[in-house]
Amino acid sequence: MGAARSSKVKRNRETATEENAVRLKLRTLNMEERGNQQKQEEEEEEEIVCLDASFFVDDNYKLTNFTFGSQDIELFCLHSASTDFDLTGQLVWPGAMLLNDYLSKNVKMLQGCTVIELGSGVGITGILCGRFCHKVVMTDHNEEVLKILKKNIELHSCPENISSISHELVAEKLEWGNTGHIDEILQKHPGGFDLILGADIYILLCIYSTQSSIPRLFDSVKQLLRAREGRKCKFILAYVSRAKTMDSLIIIEASKLRMKMKEVTGTRCIVGNLEGVVFEVTLE
Repeated sequence: MGAARSSKVKRNRETATEENAVRLKLRTLNMEERGNQQKQEEEEEEEIVCLDASFFVDDNYKLTNFTFGSQDIELFCLHSASTDFDLTGQLVWPGAMLLNDYLSKNVKMLQGCTVIELGSGVGITGILCGRFCHKVVMTDHNEEVLKILKKNIELHSCPENISSISHELVAEKLEWGNTGHIDEILQKHPGGFDLILGADIYILLCIYSTQSSIPRLFDSVKQLLRAREGRKCKFILAYVSRAKTMDSLIIIEASKLRMKMKEVTGTRCIVGNLEGVVFEVTLE
């Protein structure tokens, strides 16, 4: 019996030794696997290319000529969209062509006025207005767009330019709904403005955004309309229809803020392959 017990103990020890050897081997394999995985992750991290912000910016601007009635305007702009959707202001959009066509046929309404433009982009509308208005403040929220806007202002303010503008033309930063930006603009230009202009300035919502920028836009418009302290002021919006929901949304938002939208007779037309129209917006 003693011999049998001794043999069993020996077998148990051998089994335990084998199990320990297996555990050790498994632990070693796990460590090797983790080491290989870590090495692979490090190699993948090394392969990641960090792109500079400039990669998304196309600043290959072309000097381009536009004609509106008797007015020729030459400025720098892109002919196709930039990589970054927030840089749509680098282009001249159909709404701007519609608005400039309307203004060029109604220059009397611009004579001696002070104007602020929302979402000016490259400045094609503001530059046209500058030939007739007393003062034009052009605004945009994007720093890259503001650079090309200021460059085009300089182009049309230099004495060498035969169509140079003698009236005041300035660029300011304005994010819609940012009361601080609006207050800063009104401090620099006290008394407000006779006209507020906008063309295709809601386009980002249609194409890229899931959150509406329309409330912020109309909030800014309302603040600027009120700044005239009872004197007549109106918002002229060149609208190009791209979505039925958008068509309804701008009317609903204007109504919510107690604004009256009136279609300007004779302005409804086809711009490119889209329907466009000009609205006059005033406080009720």
